[in-house]
Amino acid sequence: MSYERFREWATGELAEIEASGLTKREKVITSPQGSDIRTKEGDNVNFCANNYLGLANHPEILKAAHHALDSHGYGLSSVRFICGTQDLHVALERRISEFLQTDDTILYSSCFDANGGLFETLLGPEDAVLSDALNHASIIDGIRLCKAKRHVYAELADLESKLKETSDARFRLIATDGVFSMHGDLAPLDEICDLADRHDALVMVDDSHATGVLGWHGKGTAEHFGVQDRIDVTTSTLGKALGGASGGFTTGRKDLIAILRQRSRPYLFSNSIAPPVAAGAIEALSIIQAENALIRSLADNNDYFRSTMASHGFSIKPGVHPIVPIMIGDEQKTVDMANRVNAEGIFVVGFSYPVVPRGEARIRVQLSAAHTRGQIDRAIAVFAQAGRDAGVL
Repeated sequence: MSYERFREWATGELAEIEASGLTKREKVITSPQGSDIRTKEGDNVNFCANNYLGLANHPEILKAAHHALDSHGYGLSSVRFICGTQDLHVALERRISEFLQTDDTILYSSCFDANGGLFETLLGPEDAVLSDALNHASIIDGIRLCKAKRHVYAELADLESKLKETSDARFRLIATDGVFSMHGDLAPLDEICDLADRHDALVMVDDSHATGVLGWHGKGTAEHFGVQDRIDVTTSTLGKALGGASGGFTTGRKDLIAILRQRSRPYLFSNSIAPPVAAGAIEALSIIQAENALIRSLADNNDYFRSTMASHGFSIKPGVHPIVPIMIGDEQKTVDMANRVNAEGIFVVGFSYPVVPRGEARIRVQLSAAHTRGQIDRAIAVFAQAGRDAGVL
């Protein structure tokens, strides 16, 4: 009887989601991830992956993962502090710290878990956390788990006001995404660090969309803004530019990481990341550190796509990140245009209300270093034709 009542509720909820056009349907890929993919509907050029450096199927990463599978096995069947720590995990933590020039690093099964295990471990009821209004769901959920006083800020003046309001707190932590994934815009970390210095606050950055992507050496938004030594703690992922498999990490001040290793619940109670994933991530870092050609190729592809699309008359939010929002505005035109583009074998995703505010519907394009100029030109041509057909241009 109880389930029947629940089923009635669930059926109504699902019908409402469908009616509002928000049903999420999964496209099944039958090939490795890359700029070209095979799906059950046919071949596509993929412009919606987080595979920013094209490393998700890199032969050297595959080789490293295969070798680790043979030498270290498939999985650990344990958490880290019992019998789930291999030399690969220690080596990866050390390599991340060396790459990002931080004191220490701790691995998690995902960046979502890294954020979930951060705030409740470090902050108590006598503390305050100040969170950007556009922060990722994992930061929001992580903050909800802690007992600190929670404040949301909309822009820098609002942040400063809330820093003044919380001057009596024991610790204050400013929490922000480095790159906001729906827009591709960057948090102004230099100005945030200035405010933190003036008001004696700590700074936390989730750099999932920036690690391996931004900065001359791919060290993220902190390198981009020249504030690497002023960020107290950074969370990020191995699942985007650093090979695209799974896993996340928290890196930063030595004592802060030491506390997390002793008390962070997602770390203490989740299995270690698989040995092939750890080995693949180590190789990804080696590839990035050996040269920055991939980072430069990504930047060139991003600049070319942005400028050429703008020359066709599309409204492109300005920026330097390879997340490129093509602003349509009208929800129905956005859906129509995304469908037309996908039908031509260019895989993109449209976003409309309530995922984004009304009047700000857009198609989000994500560039990769693996995209060829021919693939980008093809995508631009398809967008231009679809824009005319949908009444956008």
